[in-house]
Amino acid sequence: MADIIIKNAYVLTMDPGLGDLKNGVVVIEDGKITEIGEKTNESAETVIDAKHSVVMPGLVNTHTHAAMTLFRGYADDMQLAEWLEGCIWPLEARLTAEDVYKGSLLACLEMIRSGTTSFADMYFFMDETAKAVELSGLRASLSHGLIELWNEEKGETDLKEGRRFVQAWQGAAGGRIKTMYGPHAPNTCSEEFLAKVREKASRDGVGIHIHLLETEVELKSMKEMYGKCSVHLLEDIGFLGPDVLAAHCVWLSDGDIEILRKRGVNVSHNVISNMKLAVGVAPVHKMLEKGVKVSLGTDGCASNNNLDLFEEMKTAALLHKVNTFNPAALPAKQVLEMGTINGAKALDTETGMLKAGKKADVIILDMKKPHLTPCFDIRSHLVYSAKGSDVRTTIVDGKVLMDDYRVMVLDEQKVMEEAQKAAEELVSRVNA
Repeated sequence: MADIIIKNAYVLTMDPGLGDLKNGVVVIEDGKITEIGEKTNESAETVIDAKHSVVMPGLVNTHTHAAMTLFRGYADDMQLAEWLEGCIWPLEARLTAEDVYKGSLLACLEMIRSGTTSFADMYFFMDETAKAVELSGLRASLSHGLIELWNEEKGETDLKEGRRFVQAWQGAAGGRIKTMYGPHAPNTCSEEFLAKVREKASRDGVGIHIHLLETEVELKSMKEMYGKCSVHLLEDIGFLGPDVLAAHCVWLSDGDIEILRKRGVNVSHNVISNMKLAVGVAPVHKMLEKGVKVSLGTDGCASNNNLDLFEEMKTAALLHKVNTFNPAALPAKQVLEMGTINGAKALDTETGMLKAGKKADVIILDMKKPHLTPCFDIRSHLVYSAKGSDVRTTIVDGKVLMDDYRVMVLDEQKVMEEAQKAAEELVSRVNA
């Protein structure tokens, strides 16, 4: 007997070999998809009728800072330097482990509700984020943020903590948690420190999550320090590879793009954060044309305000159309691949498409809504019309986390109340 059968669904498999099923069945057992087709002879303990709904792979958020949900709306419409130095850094200086746990739980709740089943996170007090992930049932690739700032003693302390976290949590939560090393950026970590991180990651067999050329300030400072940009520096020290997840990548040259392609680097495009902070427009169309693997991230809620990847998909599609004066740029099909298949590859998870043998990370969207009526093209609707709030069911690793809009794994009201209180107390400590 199977664990779950989803029936009467429009199944968007994202599997090019199978295609869409207009009235399909998805069978789940022991955390995996065991069967997918137009009918099944299996029976199951749980049968979900997905009539008038789309069943699809869960979305993958390849760059965020989960605990920054506590900063949501605290500092908006400001210049980058003022935003960071005057608001964000003072808050982070007062963060406690308990704050990070409560903020991370709120992030997990928001992602469950909006169809994100897996995410990559880099921040502080990462044991607390890992605990939140473990409790919530989500899948995550987590890294302790390493900010050496050319201070050798601080670098050694950070690297020691980063490695402790990697070893403590790799494969935890029944394999739902993976770990990575998280050097913040090439302009906040020395060349020597980055080389050490590369060595540790290779030895431990885990990936690296790093911010890369997010701002023009980084580009200019790197050229002043090293006579070369961040990508060329990382290339010269042998840092880059398919196990590297590079967030932002806004200020890339054509030569940088070629290096990222050649090394198989995974890029996380954070379109809304980049727009809100006015740091520039990443050359995503060029990267995709050259064969660079590009996925989607929200960044933290301080620079995005929500974790809705459906909103991220729509914004990415629209921005790159107007930026290139080409309405055919980043079509819906390609953006959906960025939010599912490409994200899964970036985090090296057996997810991103609905296929027998893949992990059962599945979401169901209710299409019987005014803003989704009429429907001529499912992919178009998912990118241009759907919202995270249209997700009615979220399943990760074969476990139902939300069913018919009801979150099963967290006390929703308690999570929100405790996050609100933690945020208010954090701001009070800063103001004091």
